[in-house]
Amino acid sequence: MCSYELKNERSFFAFLEKIEKLEVEINLLYDQMPFGSYSLADDGTFSSVDSHVSNWLASSPEELIGKKKLGDFLTSNSQEKLKAEFALAAHSEFSGVELELLSKEGATRHVSLSTSGLRDAAGQLLSCRYIMFDMTPNKQAQEKLRIAATALESVAGICITDPDGIILQVNKTFTRLTGFTAQELRGQNVQLLSTQSAEQETYKLIFESILTNGRWQGEIRERRKDGHPFVGWLNISSIKPDKKTVSYYVGFLYDITHSSAQEEIKRLAFYDSLTQLPNRLHLENRLIRVLARLPQSGLRGALLFIDLDNFKTINDTKGHAAGDQLLIEIGERLRRSVRHEDTVARLGGDEFVVLVSDLNASEVEAARQAMAIGREILTSLAQPYQFLDCEFACTASIGVCMFDGGESPRELLQNADMAMYQAKKGGRNSLCFFNEEMQIAVAAYSKLEQELRCALREHQLEVYFEPQLNSDGKIIAAEALVRWRNPERGMILPNDFIKIAEDTGLIMGIGLFVLQTACEQLKAWERDPRTSDLQIAVNVSARQFLQADFVSLLIDVIAASGINPALLKLELTESMMHDIDATSEKMESIKKMGVSFAMDDFGTGYSSLSSLTKLPLNQLKIDQSFVHNMLLKTSDTIVVQTIIAMAHSLNLEVIAEGVETEEQKVFLLSNGCTLFQGYFFSGPLSIAEFEALLFRQTSPHTS
Repeated sequence: MCSYELKNERSFFAFLEKIEKLEVEINLLYDQMPFGSYSLADDGTFSSVDSHVSNWLASSPEELIGKKKLGDFLTSNSQEKLKAEFALAAHSEFSGVELELLSKEGATRHVSLSTSGLRDAAGQLLSCRYIMFDMTPNKQAQEKLRIAATALESVAGICITDPDGIILQVNKTFTRLTGFTAQELRGQNVQLLSTQSAEQETYKLIFESILTNGRWQGEIRERRKDGHPFVGWLNISSIKPDKKTVSYYVGFLYDITHSSAQEEIKRLAFYDSLTQLPNRLHLENRLIRVLARLPQSGLRGALLFIDLDNFKTINDTKGHAAGDQLLIEIGERLRRSVRHEDTVARLGGDEFVVLVSDLNASEVEAARQAMAIGREILTSLAQPYQFLDCEFACTASIGVCMFDGGESPRELLQNADMAMYQAKKGGRNSLCFFNEEMQIAVAAYSKLEQELRCALREHQLEVYFEPQLNSDGKIIAAEALVRWRNPERGMILPNDFIKIAEDTGLIMGIGLFVLQTACEQLKAWERDPRTSDLQIAVNVSARQFLQADFVSLLIDVIAASGINPALLKLELTESMMHDIDATSEKMESIKKMGVSFAMDDFGTGYSSLSSLTKLPLNQLKIDQSFVHNMLLKTSDTIVVQTIIAMAHSLNLEVIAEGVETEEQKVFLLSNGCTLFQGYFFSGPLSIAEFEALLFRQTSPHTS
């Protein structure tokens, strides 16, 4: 072979190597593309496949190349479709034929098949590459959208607006319900629809409710564009991606004009399931309509917020069945106590509201009418309840808020609620009106709360000690009482801030401070024989005692101070005795440490003799209200004598608080009470004053 021929042969093989290398690079490139590709041999079998096609067919290249045809993996319909496409495009490429692949595992995949050809200078097709796109995710998404769209179109009219109420989109059902076309609605303010309504004033309040609460739902009576009336159920919600800023409002409108389920829908949405009274939603909707109507009528209305007194005690002692029956009976009594046109609603729990409309135009006369209705309610509710072979007594506290149409539903409910709490504070089974003075009181409450938080941080609280004496007049113990020395207000007594502390949870920090201070004082007294046997009583609030970790917290305080636990006494109140078993269990675990218990303010709550026998008590404390009146009222005399006798029968100590006169002390002694505290002996003292009094008593020079 001559050198020229050898050179040409080498060039030819080098060219083939380049072609093969280029084909490998092309196949690798196809593998990295977001689509599958393959080529076919003359007999129609695969001559090459990329990884995408191999995966979709669930077959390896070795199982496909030279052995399988694409038709082997198509459904019968797709096989016919592909044959038809090949017949039409025998000498040209084709694009976007949708086929259904069926892998050897039986999975179906939707694909789109196209061809890409290589032609010579004359335009003849030399080779063909097949490109396959996976359309399955798109098909699934389209199906979900189709189903959702069909469901929405068939159920509700939908209207989407921007934050300013400009309509962005409506569906076909919405246009059918309102009579407006989509073109007529887009770009218009949603208030365009309210111009068709006879309740335009109501719509204003609905819009205000949406701005305030972010939602509204209820029944509306509308007219279509042509004036034809229909009854709709409207549900409007705000869309807030960041929980602060409104991006859209979405309204769902249902036509319930001829719905056979209309009454059931209304009942479930608007009525309380237990009492069958209107619920909060019904009340708010009714209130919106009343507020819209009053300015034109010139009349007034009133909202009476009713909360039952001590309902939880009845629920806990008699069971939830009795509690439910009581709520049903109260609902019936409220219905009978008001006029036919008034609305009685149950907000939940033991809270009820009466909406009274069309009262006198005169503010004074309207208030008098509201008061008469309120007193009728109080009288009715205070009558005994007889069922389940038991007799119940359950009074109520009522807060009244007058209105003339310039207020919002939320504002009225809040004001009536605050007035109700004033009624409870004033003694319960009473009625109180909301007024500007109350607003001032609320502002003062908030200010005092902030100052109390500051007092805890800046150590403005102090512990005073009230002596407890025996029949010989000897101080044998002290009650630890918190005082607040405010830099501006001076000394503030517990009656002025403990309620705020309990409402806000600050009582936890205050209670811990008093407990720690008392234990530190016991440790200090331990070193002096004159004080080493003194006991200190510490009041424990309900919230403090009910803490899950109260026992472990108490253990830590006792351990940190290193005191003798027998010198520490915890005073609990009857109001904490709802769950006797749980309370008794916690008390037992504390008593094992050596700590003793007294029941404070005994006689003011609802403890029964049977519940007392379950509690590991050491002492009963007669409430000062009975001590104050025991020489004036026969009933209080009997109560005091009964408590003393009960304590003796249970082998408990009994101590009377609030003793102010010699006569009271003598009476108590004559009836068997030998422990006392009160201003007759001494009021609460600072530690220095307490020790000075104590040491004067124990001094050998004291006569």
